[in-house]
Amino acid sequence: MIPLFFLVAQAVETPEVISQPGQAPAQSQNADRADQHARERHDVGEAIVVTGVRRSSQDVLGGVSVVSGSELVRERRQSLGETLAGQPGVSATSFGPAASRPILRGLSGDRIRLLTDGIGSFDVSSSSADHEVTINPMTAERIEVLRGPAALLFGSSAIGGVVNVIDTRIPRRMPDDLVHADLAATYGSAANERSLGGAVDIPLGSTFVLHGDASFTKTDNLRTGGNLLSDDLREQAAASPEPEIRELADLEGKLPNTDSETKEVAGGIAYVGPNGLNIGASISHRDSYYGVPIRFSLDPDVEAEAPHIDARQTRYDARATVPLEGFLKEMRLRGGYSRYRHDEVEDTGEVASTFRSNGGEIRLDAEQSVREGWSGTTGAQFVGRDVSIRGEEKFLPDSRQRQLGLFTLQMLERDPWRFEAGARVEFSKLTADEDVDLDTPDLKRKFTTVSGSLGGSYEFSPGWRAGLSLSRSARSPAIDELFANGPHAGTQAFEIGDPDLDPETSIGIEASLRKVTGPIKLGLNLYHNRFSDFIYQSATGEIEDDLPVYLYRQGKARFTGVEAEIDARLGTAAGISWAFEGVADAVHGKISGFGPAPQIPPLRLKGALTGQRGNVDGRFEVEHAFAQKRNAPLETETPAYTLVNAALEWHPDLQRADLTLGIAANNLFDVVARRHSSLLKDYAPLAGRDIRLTLSVGL
Repeated sequence: MIPLFFLVAQAVETPEVISQPGQAPAQSQNADRADQHARERHDVGEAIVVTGVRRSSQDVLGGVSVVSGSELVRERRQSLGETLAGQPGVSATSFGPAASRPILRGLSGDRIRLLTDGIGSFDVSSSSADHEVTINPMTAERIEVLRGPAALLFGSSAIGGVVNVIDTRIPRRMPDDLVHADLAATYGSAANERSLGGAVDIPLGSTFVLHGDASFTKTDNLRTGGNLLSDDLREQAAASPEPEIRELADLEGKLPNTDSETKEVAGGIAYVGPNGLNIGASISHRDSYYGVPIRFSLDPDVEAEAPHIDARQTRYDARATVPLEGFLKEMRLRGGYSRYRHDEVEDTGEVASTFRSNGGEIRLDAEQSVREGWSGTTGAQFVGRDVSIRGEEKFLPDSRQRQLGLFTLQMLERDPWRFEAGARVEFSKLTADEDVDLDTPDLKRKFTTVSGSLGGSYEFSPGWRAGLSLSRSARSPAIDELFANGPHAGTQAFEIGDPDLDPETSIGIEASLRKVTGPIKLGLNLYHNRFSDFIYQSATGEIEDDLPVYLYRQGKARFTGVEAEIDARLGTAAGISWAFEGVADAVHGKISGFGPAPQIPPLRLKGALTGQRGNVDGRFEVEHAFAQKRNAPLETETPAYTLVNAALEWHPDLQRADLTLGIAANNLFDVVARRHSSLLKDYAPLAGRDIRLTLSVGL
């Protein structure tokens, strides 16, 4: 795969395949659909909305991926992390198939903002890897992944990046038909996954649209490609004098306690007026019940737990987009409020712990009109939430967060130059109540953080653009990092926060190179971030409540990485339009006085050969993750793995691009694969061979 990647990158460009008089209709359709496929995958050269700001992907300084159309149908999984895990610079926590959160450039937790239609997900997924993200990929119209300095417009906790899931719950446009409906269904063999989702939009008169959607997903225990325990743990288990421990060495196949069931329903209404005027609201409710993979203990005196999480969320959302004339082109107001609760249920049926998070977010953006190449967006954002825990896993006192951010992004275009400058100031107040059980007093911290970025790009040849950006990022500590003081089963640690933590700051530089025209399109990003006061957990060597004690500390850290993409049209042979897609990414993280940063994904290479003929699309893909031998203290080495995937899509009617039937075989050779970014990698490998059937249709 590596030689092919470089051969294609260095290939001599061939003329575009275009429709000519007398050309066979199938060839013309193949070329048109190849162009559409490239646009869907990278949105190269297209005017797209990147997290609320209308701009082309080639104008964004930093990495950007937009997943939509047939790619979203093919890559969609039960969790947001697994859906995006194949994108450049993205890995996943892989805490079972239901609870998998995206990791961007080796950063996770509170350093990544997960948004739905521009505002937060309002869950507690950032506090523990076993907590699911309450954003449903089944309802997504497209997913945007933004990495780099521009992500800071969406909060200080976006220091690592932003994932924004765009849905249609508050309609933006009038349907063309009296009733427009979309239906999606999936079956996956690895977990006996059954997913069904549908949405309907009904015009009420000439200006109002009524929306409704519902989805259901149910899975059994996940089947893996082989042994559940890693080689090191299997050797330890096999050497145990206890028969029940020796039996663990032979565990293989299905991963116990990974079944799940999720139901979601939503309704919305919007006024769609002239010139882009759009005002609407929606309400949604989600119920999810899923198992947490078992950490098998090699100590006969310690019983492995098999909990399930019963989560419920009701959220209310509103949006108003008002077109203007003059200096301002448009005003956008977006707000949401959520009531979230989950119970952690033991295998006896007893509720061991209850987590609650109630809160909301409101955001105002004022977009400027373009004047002599100058444009920009300025706004304000407020976030408030209350968090409480009751039961055995109470590692936090009752806590509150209030955060106000003011931001601006300004852009100037003077062909062939484009310049960009952004700034954000944020005021944060975090408080915790006195808690006798946790032996914590009343605590209160206030922070003011300032972030900024400056960069530009230059088109040095038609279709070729090079960019460079500098940024200073600042993040106030999270509630967990400040106030934790108790046992946390999700991380298998007794966590102790530090109320005296300082804001985390970093200085970053990023260089980019893009080729956006012609049959070969390229993207390359190189970045380096130097953190001061980087917040991390460090083991003390002590034991509390049968768990190792981890303290939150601060120190200097460095993260350096690369992301590369290639999309190459190879031409037509045997009536098939061929193309090649390649992705490579790597990140290196080190914390001074500690060692390698934990859970850093290794170098990864992925290549796919695609073919299109008539109403059939084919794809053959190979992904190789190298072994990760640079391990943080107490981490174990993760072996390399290679996944081979193949897929076919059938479009029965070429005049209806919204009707697709698909079949895919993922992990075709049923290998055992473990992600270094997962806390459970030594106990819970990824899915084995998974045959997936998909249906996507618009009515």
